[in-house]
Amino acid sequence: MNIFLLIILVFYIGFYLFDSYIEWLNSRSVSTHIPSEFQGVYDDANYAKSQRYLKETTRFGFIQQTINVIVMVLFILLGGFNRLDVLVRSFALSELLTGVVYMVILMVGVMLISLPFSYYSTFVIEQSYGFNKSTKAVFWMDFLKSIVISFLIGIPVLMALLWFFESFGGMAWVVAWIFLTIVQLILVYIAPSFIMPLFNKFESLEEGELKEKLEAYSLEHQFSFQGIYTMDGSKRSSKSNAYFTGFGNQRRIVLYDTLIEKHSADELLAILAHEMGHYKLQHIHKSLLISLVTSGFMLYLLSLFLNNVLLAQAFGMASVSIYTSLIFFGFLFQPIEAIIGILSHYMSRKHEFEADAFAVCTTGLPDAMISGLKRLSVDNLSNLEPHWLKVWVDYTHPPVIKRIEAIRALS
Repeated sequence: MNIFLLIILVFYIGFYLFDSYIEWLNSRSVSTHIPSEFQGVYDDANYAKSQRYLKETTRFGFIQQTINVIVMVLFILLGGFNRLDVLVRSFALSELLTGVVYMVILMVGVMLISLPFSYYSTFVIEQSYGFNKSTKAVFWMDFLKSIVISFLIGIPVLMALLWFFESFGGMAWVVAWIFLTIVQLILVYIAPSFIMPLFNKFESLEEGELKEKLEAYSLEHQFSFQGIYTMDGSKRSSKSNAYFTGFGNQRRIVLYDTLIEKHSADELLAILAHEMGHYKLQHIHKSLLISLVTSGFMLYLLSLFLNNVLLAQAFGMASVSIYTSLIFFGFLFQPIEAIIGILSHYMSRKHEFEADAFAVCTTGLPDAMISGLKRLSVDNLSNLEPHWLKVWVDYTHPPVIKRIEAIRALS
């Protein structure tokens, strides 16, 4: 076996084993006793249900990840990347179109492998715990829409990237970086108006106490937005959420209908204030900047490995190409990506604490914030006491009990 490939596989399988170990630790760390902070909020039956939900989703995730790793390792060892390349090259297309067809086939393969897992998760696991509200018609329509949108956006972007790296030599990564930055900003701007409505129905929040409170708070803190909308989240799940989306004159507040049904006006105001805090404290801009810097760094490293003969030989390729270099680089970038992920998750958790503090200080509603967090956690069967290593590696939000403790400390 090529030593380069051996190193890649060791890292690839090593990350899988490490991730599996973290999930095992996390599933074993749950306490059989309801935490004191949630006494009277959780009853014994629902708390036991949340533990079963955690263990079942963890077990299912492990099975899915294991199958994905086995399929990928076999595909590599059996020369799958080269066999597919030989097949696509037999079509006698240009190098650019050959690359597009090659990567589209791989994308479709990944989608088809993930499809049965998504179906089982939705209609067996989520259904059995009372979360799923989706019908099979909605599920399949979502799947088809996702494919169409992925192709409509992904194929032109892919063609542009391949052309840049074929045409601009050593400066290609800079051109690609500028291009991807523009595409990302355009998508953030148009998504609320053109993409999200393809999947969900958005309606202006009806007049009443809630809308008056939200608008008065936004006016007081000089936060402008295009509108406040309710989203039919209940079309797919009973889980709740709220978020801001878009920027500029497309910035809007979105509340799940399930969130409005289950929370008081004060709780919703506290949740809104938290989301607004991310904007006021520049968290959105910081995250976007870090994302852009990371993508630039990744593209620069990618440029160093384009058309690398040793890398192509490691995967058993008969021909060296830019499009296969893009794929193989993903394996090399995995360790760096893991480090970047841990750092970005740490920053995200810090931002969540800061947004909580902003919400409490500007609304004067610490009790509403706490009760809202508790209700969200109970309704979504969230893990109240995740293992610290799981939090450190994967969590973008602090555990709910840590957030509540921080809010109480503010008081």
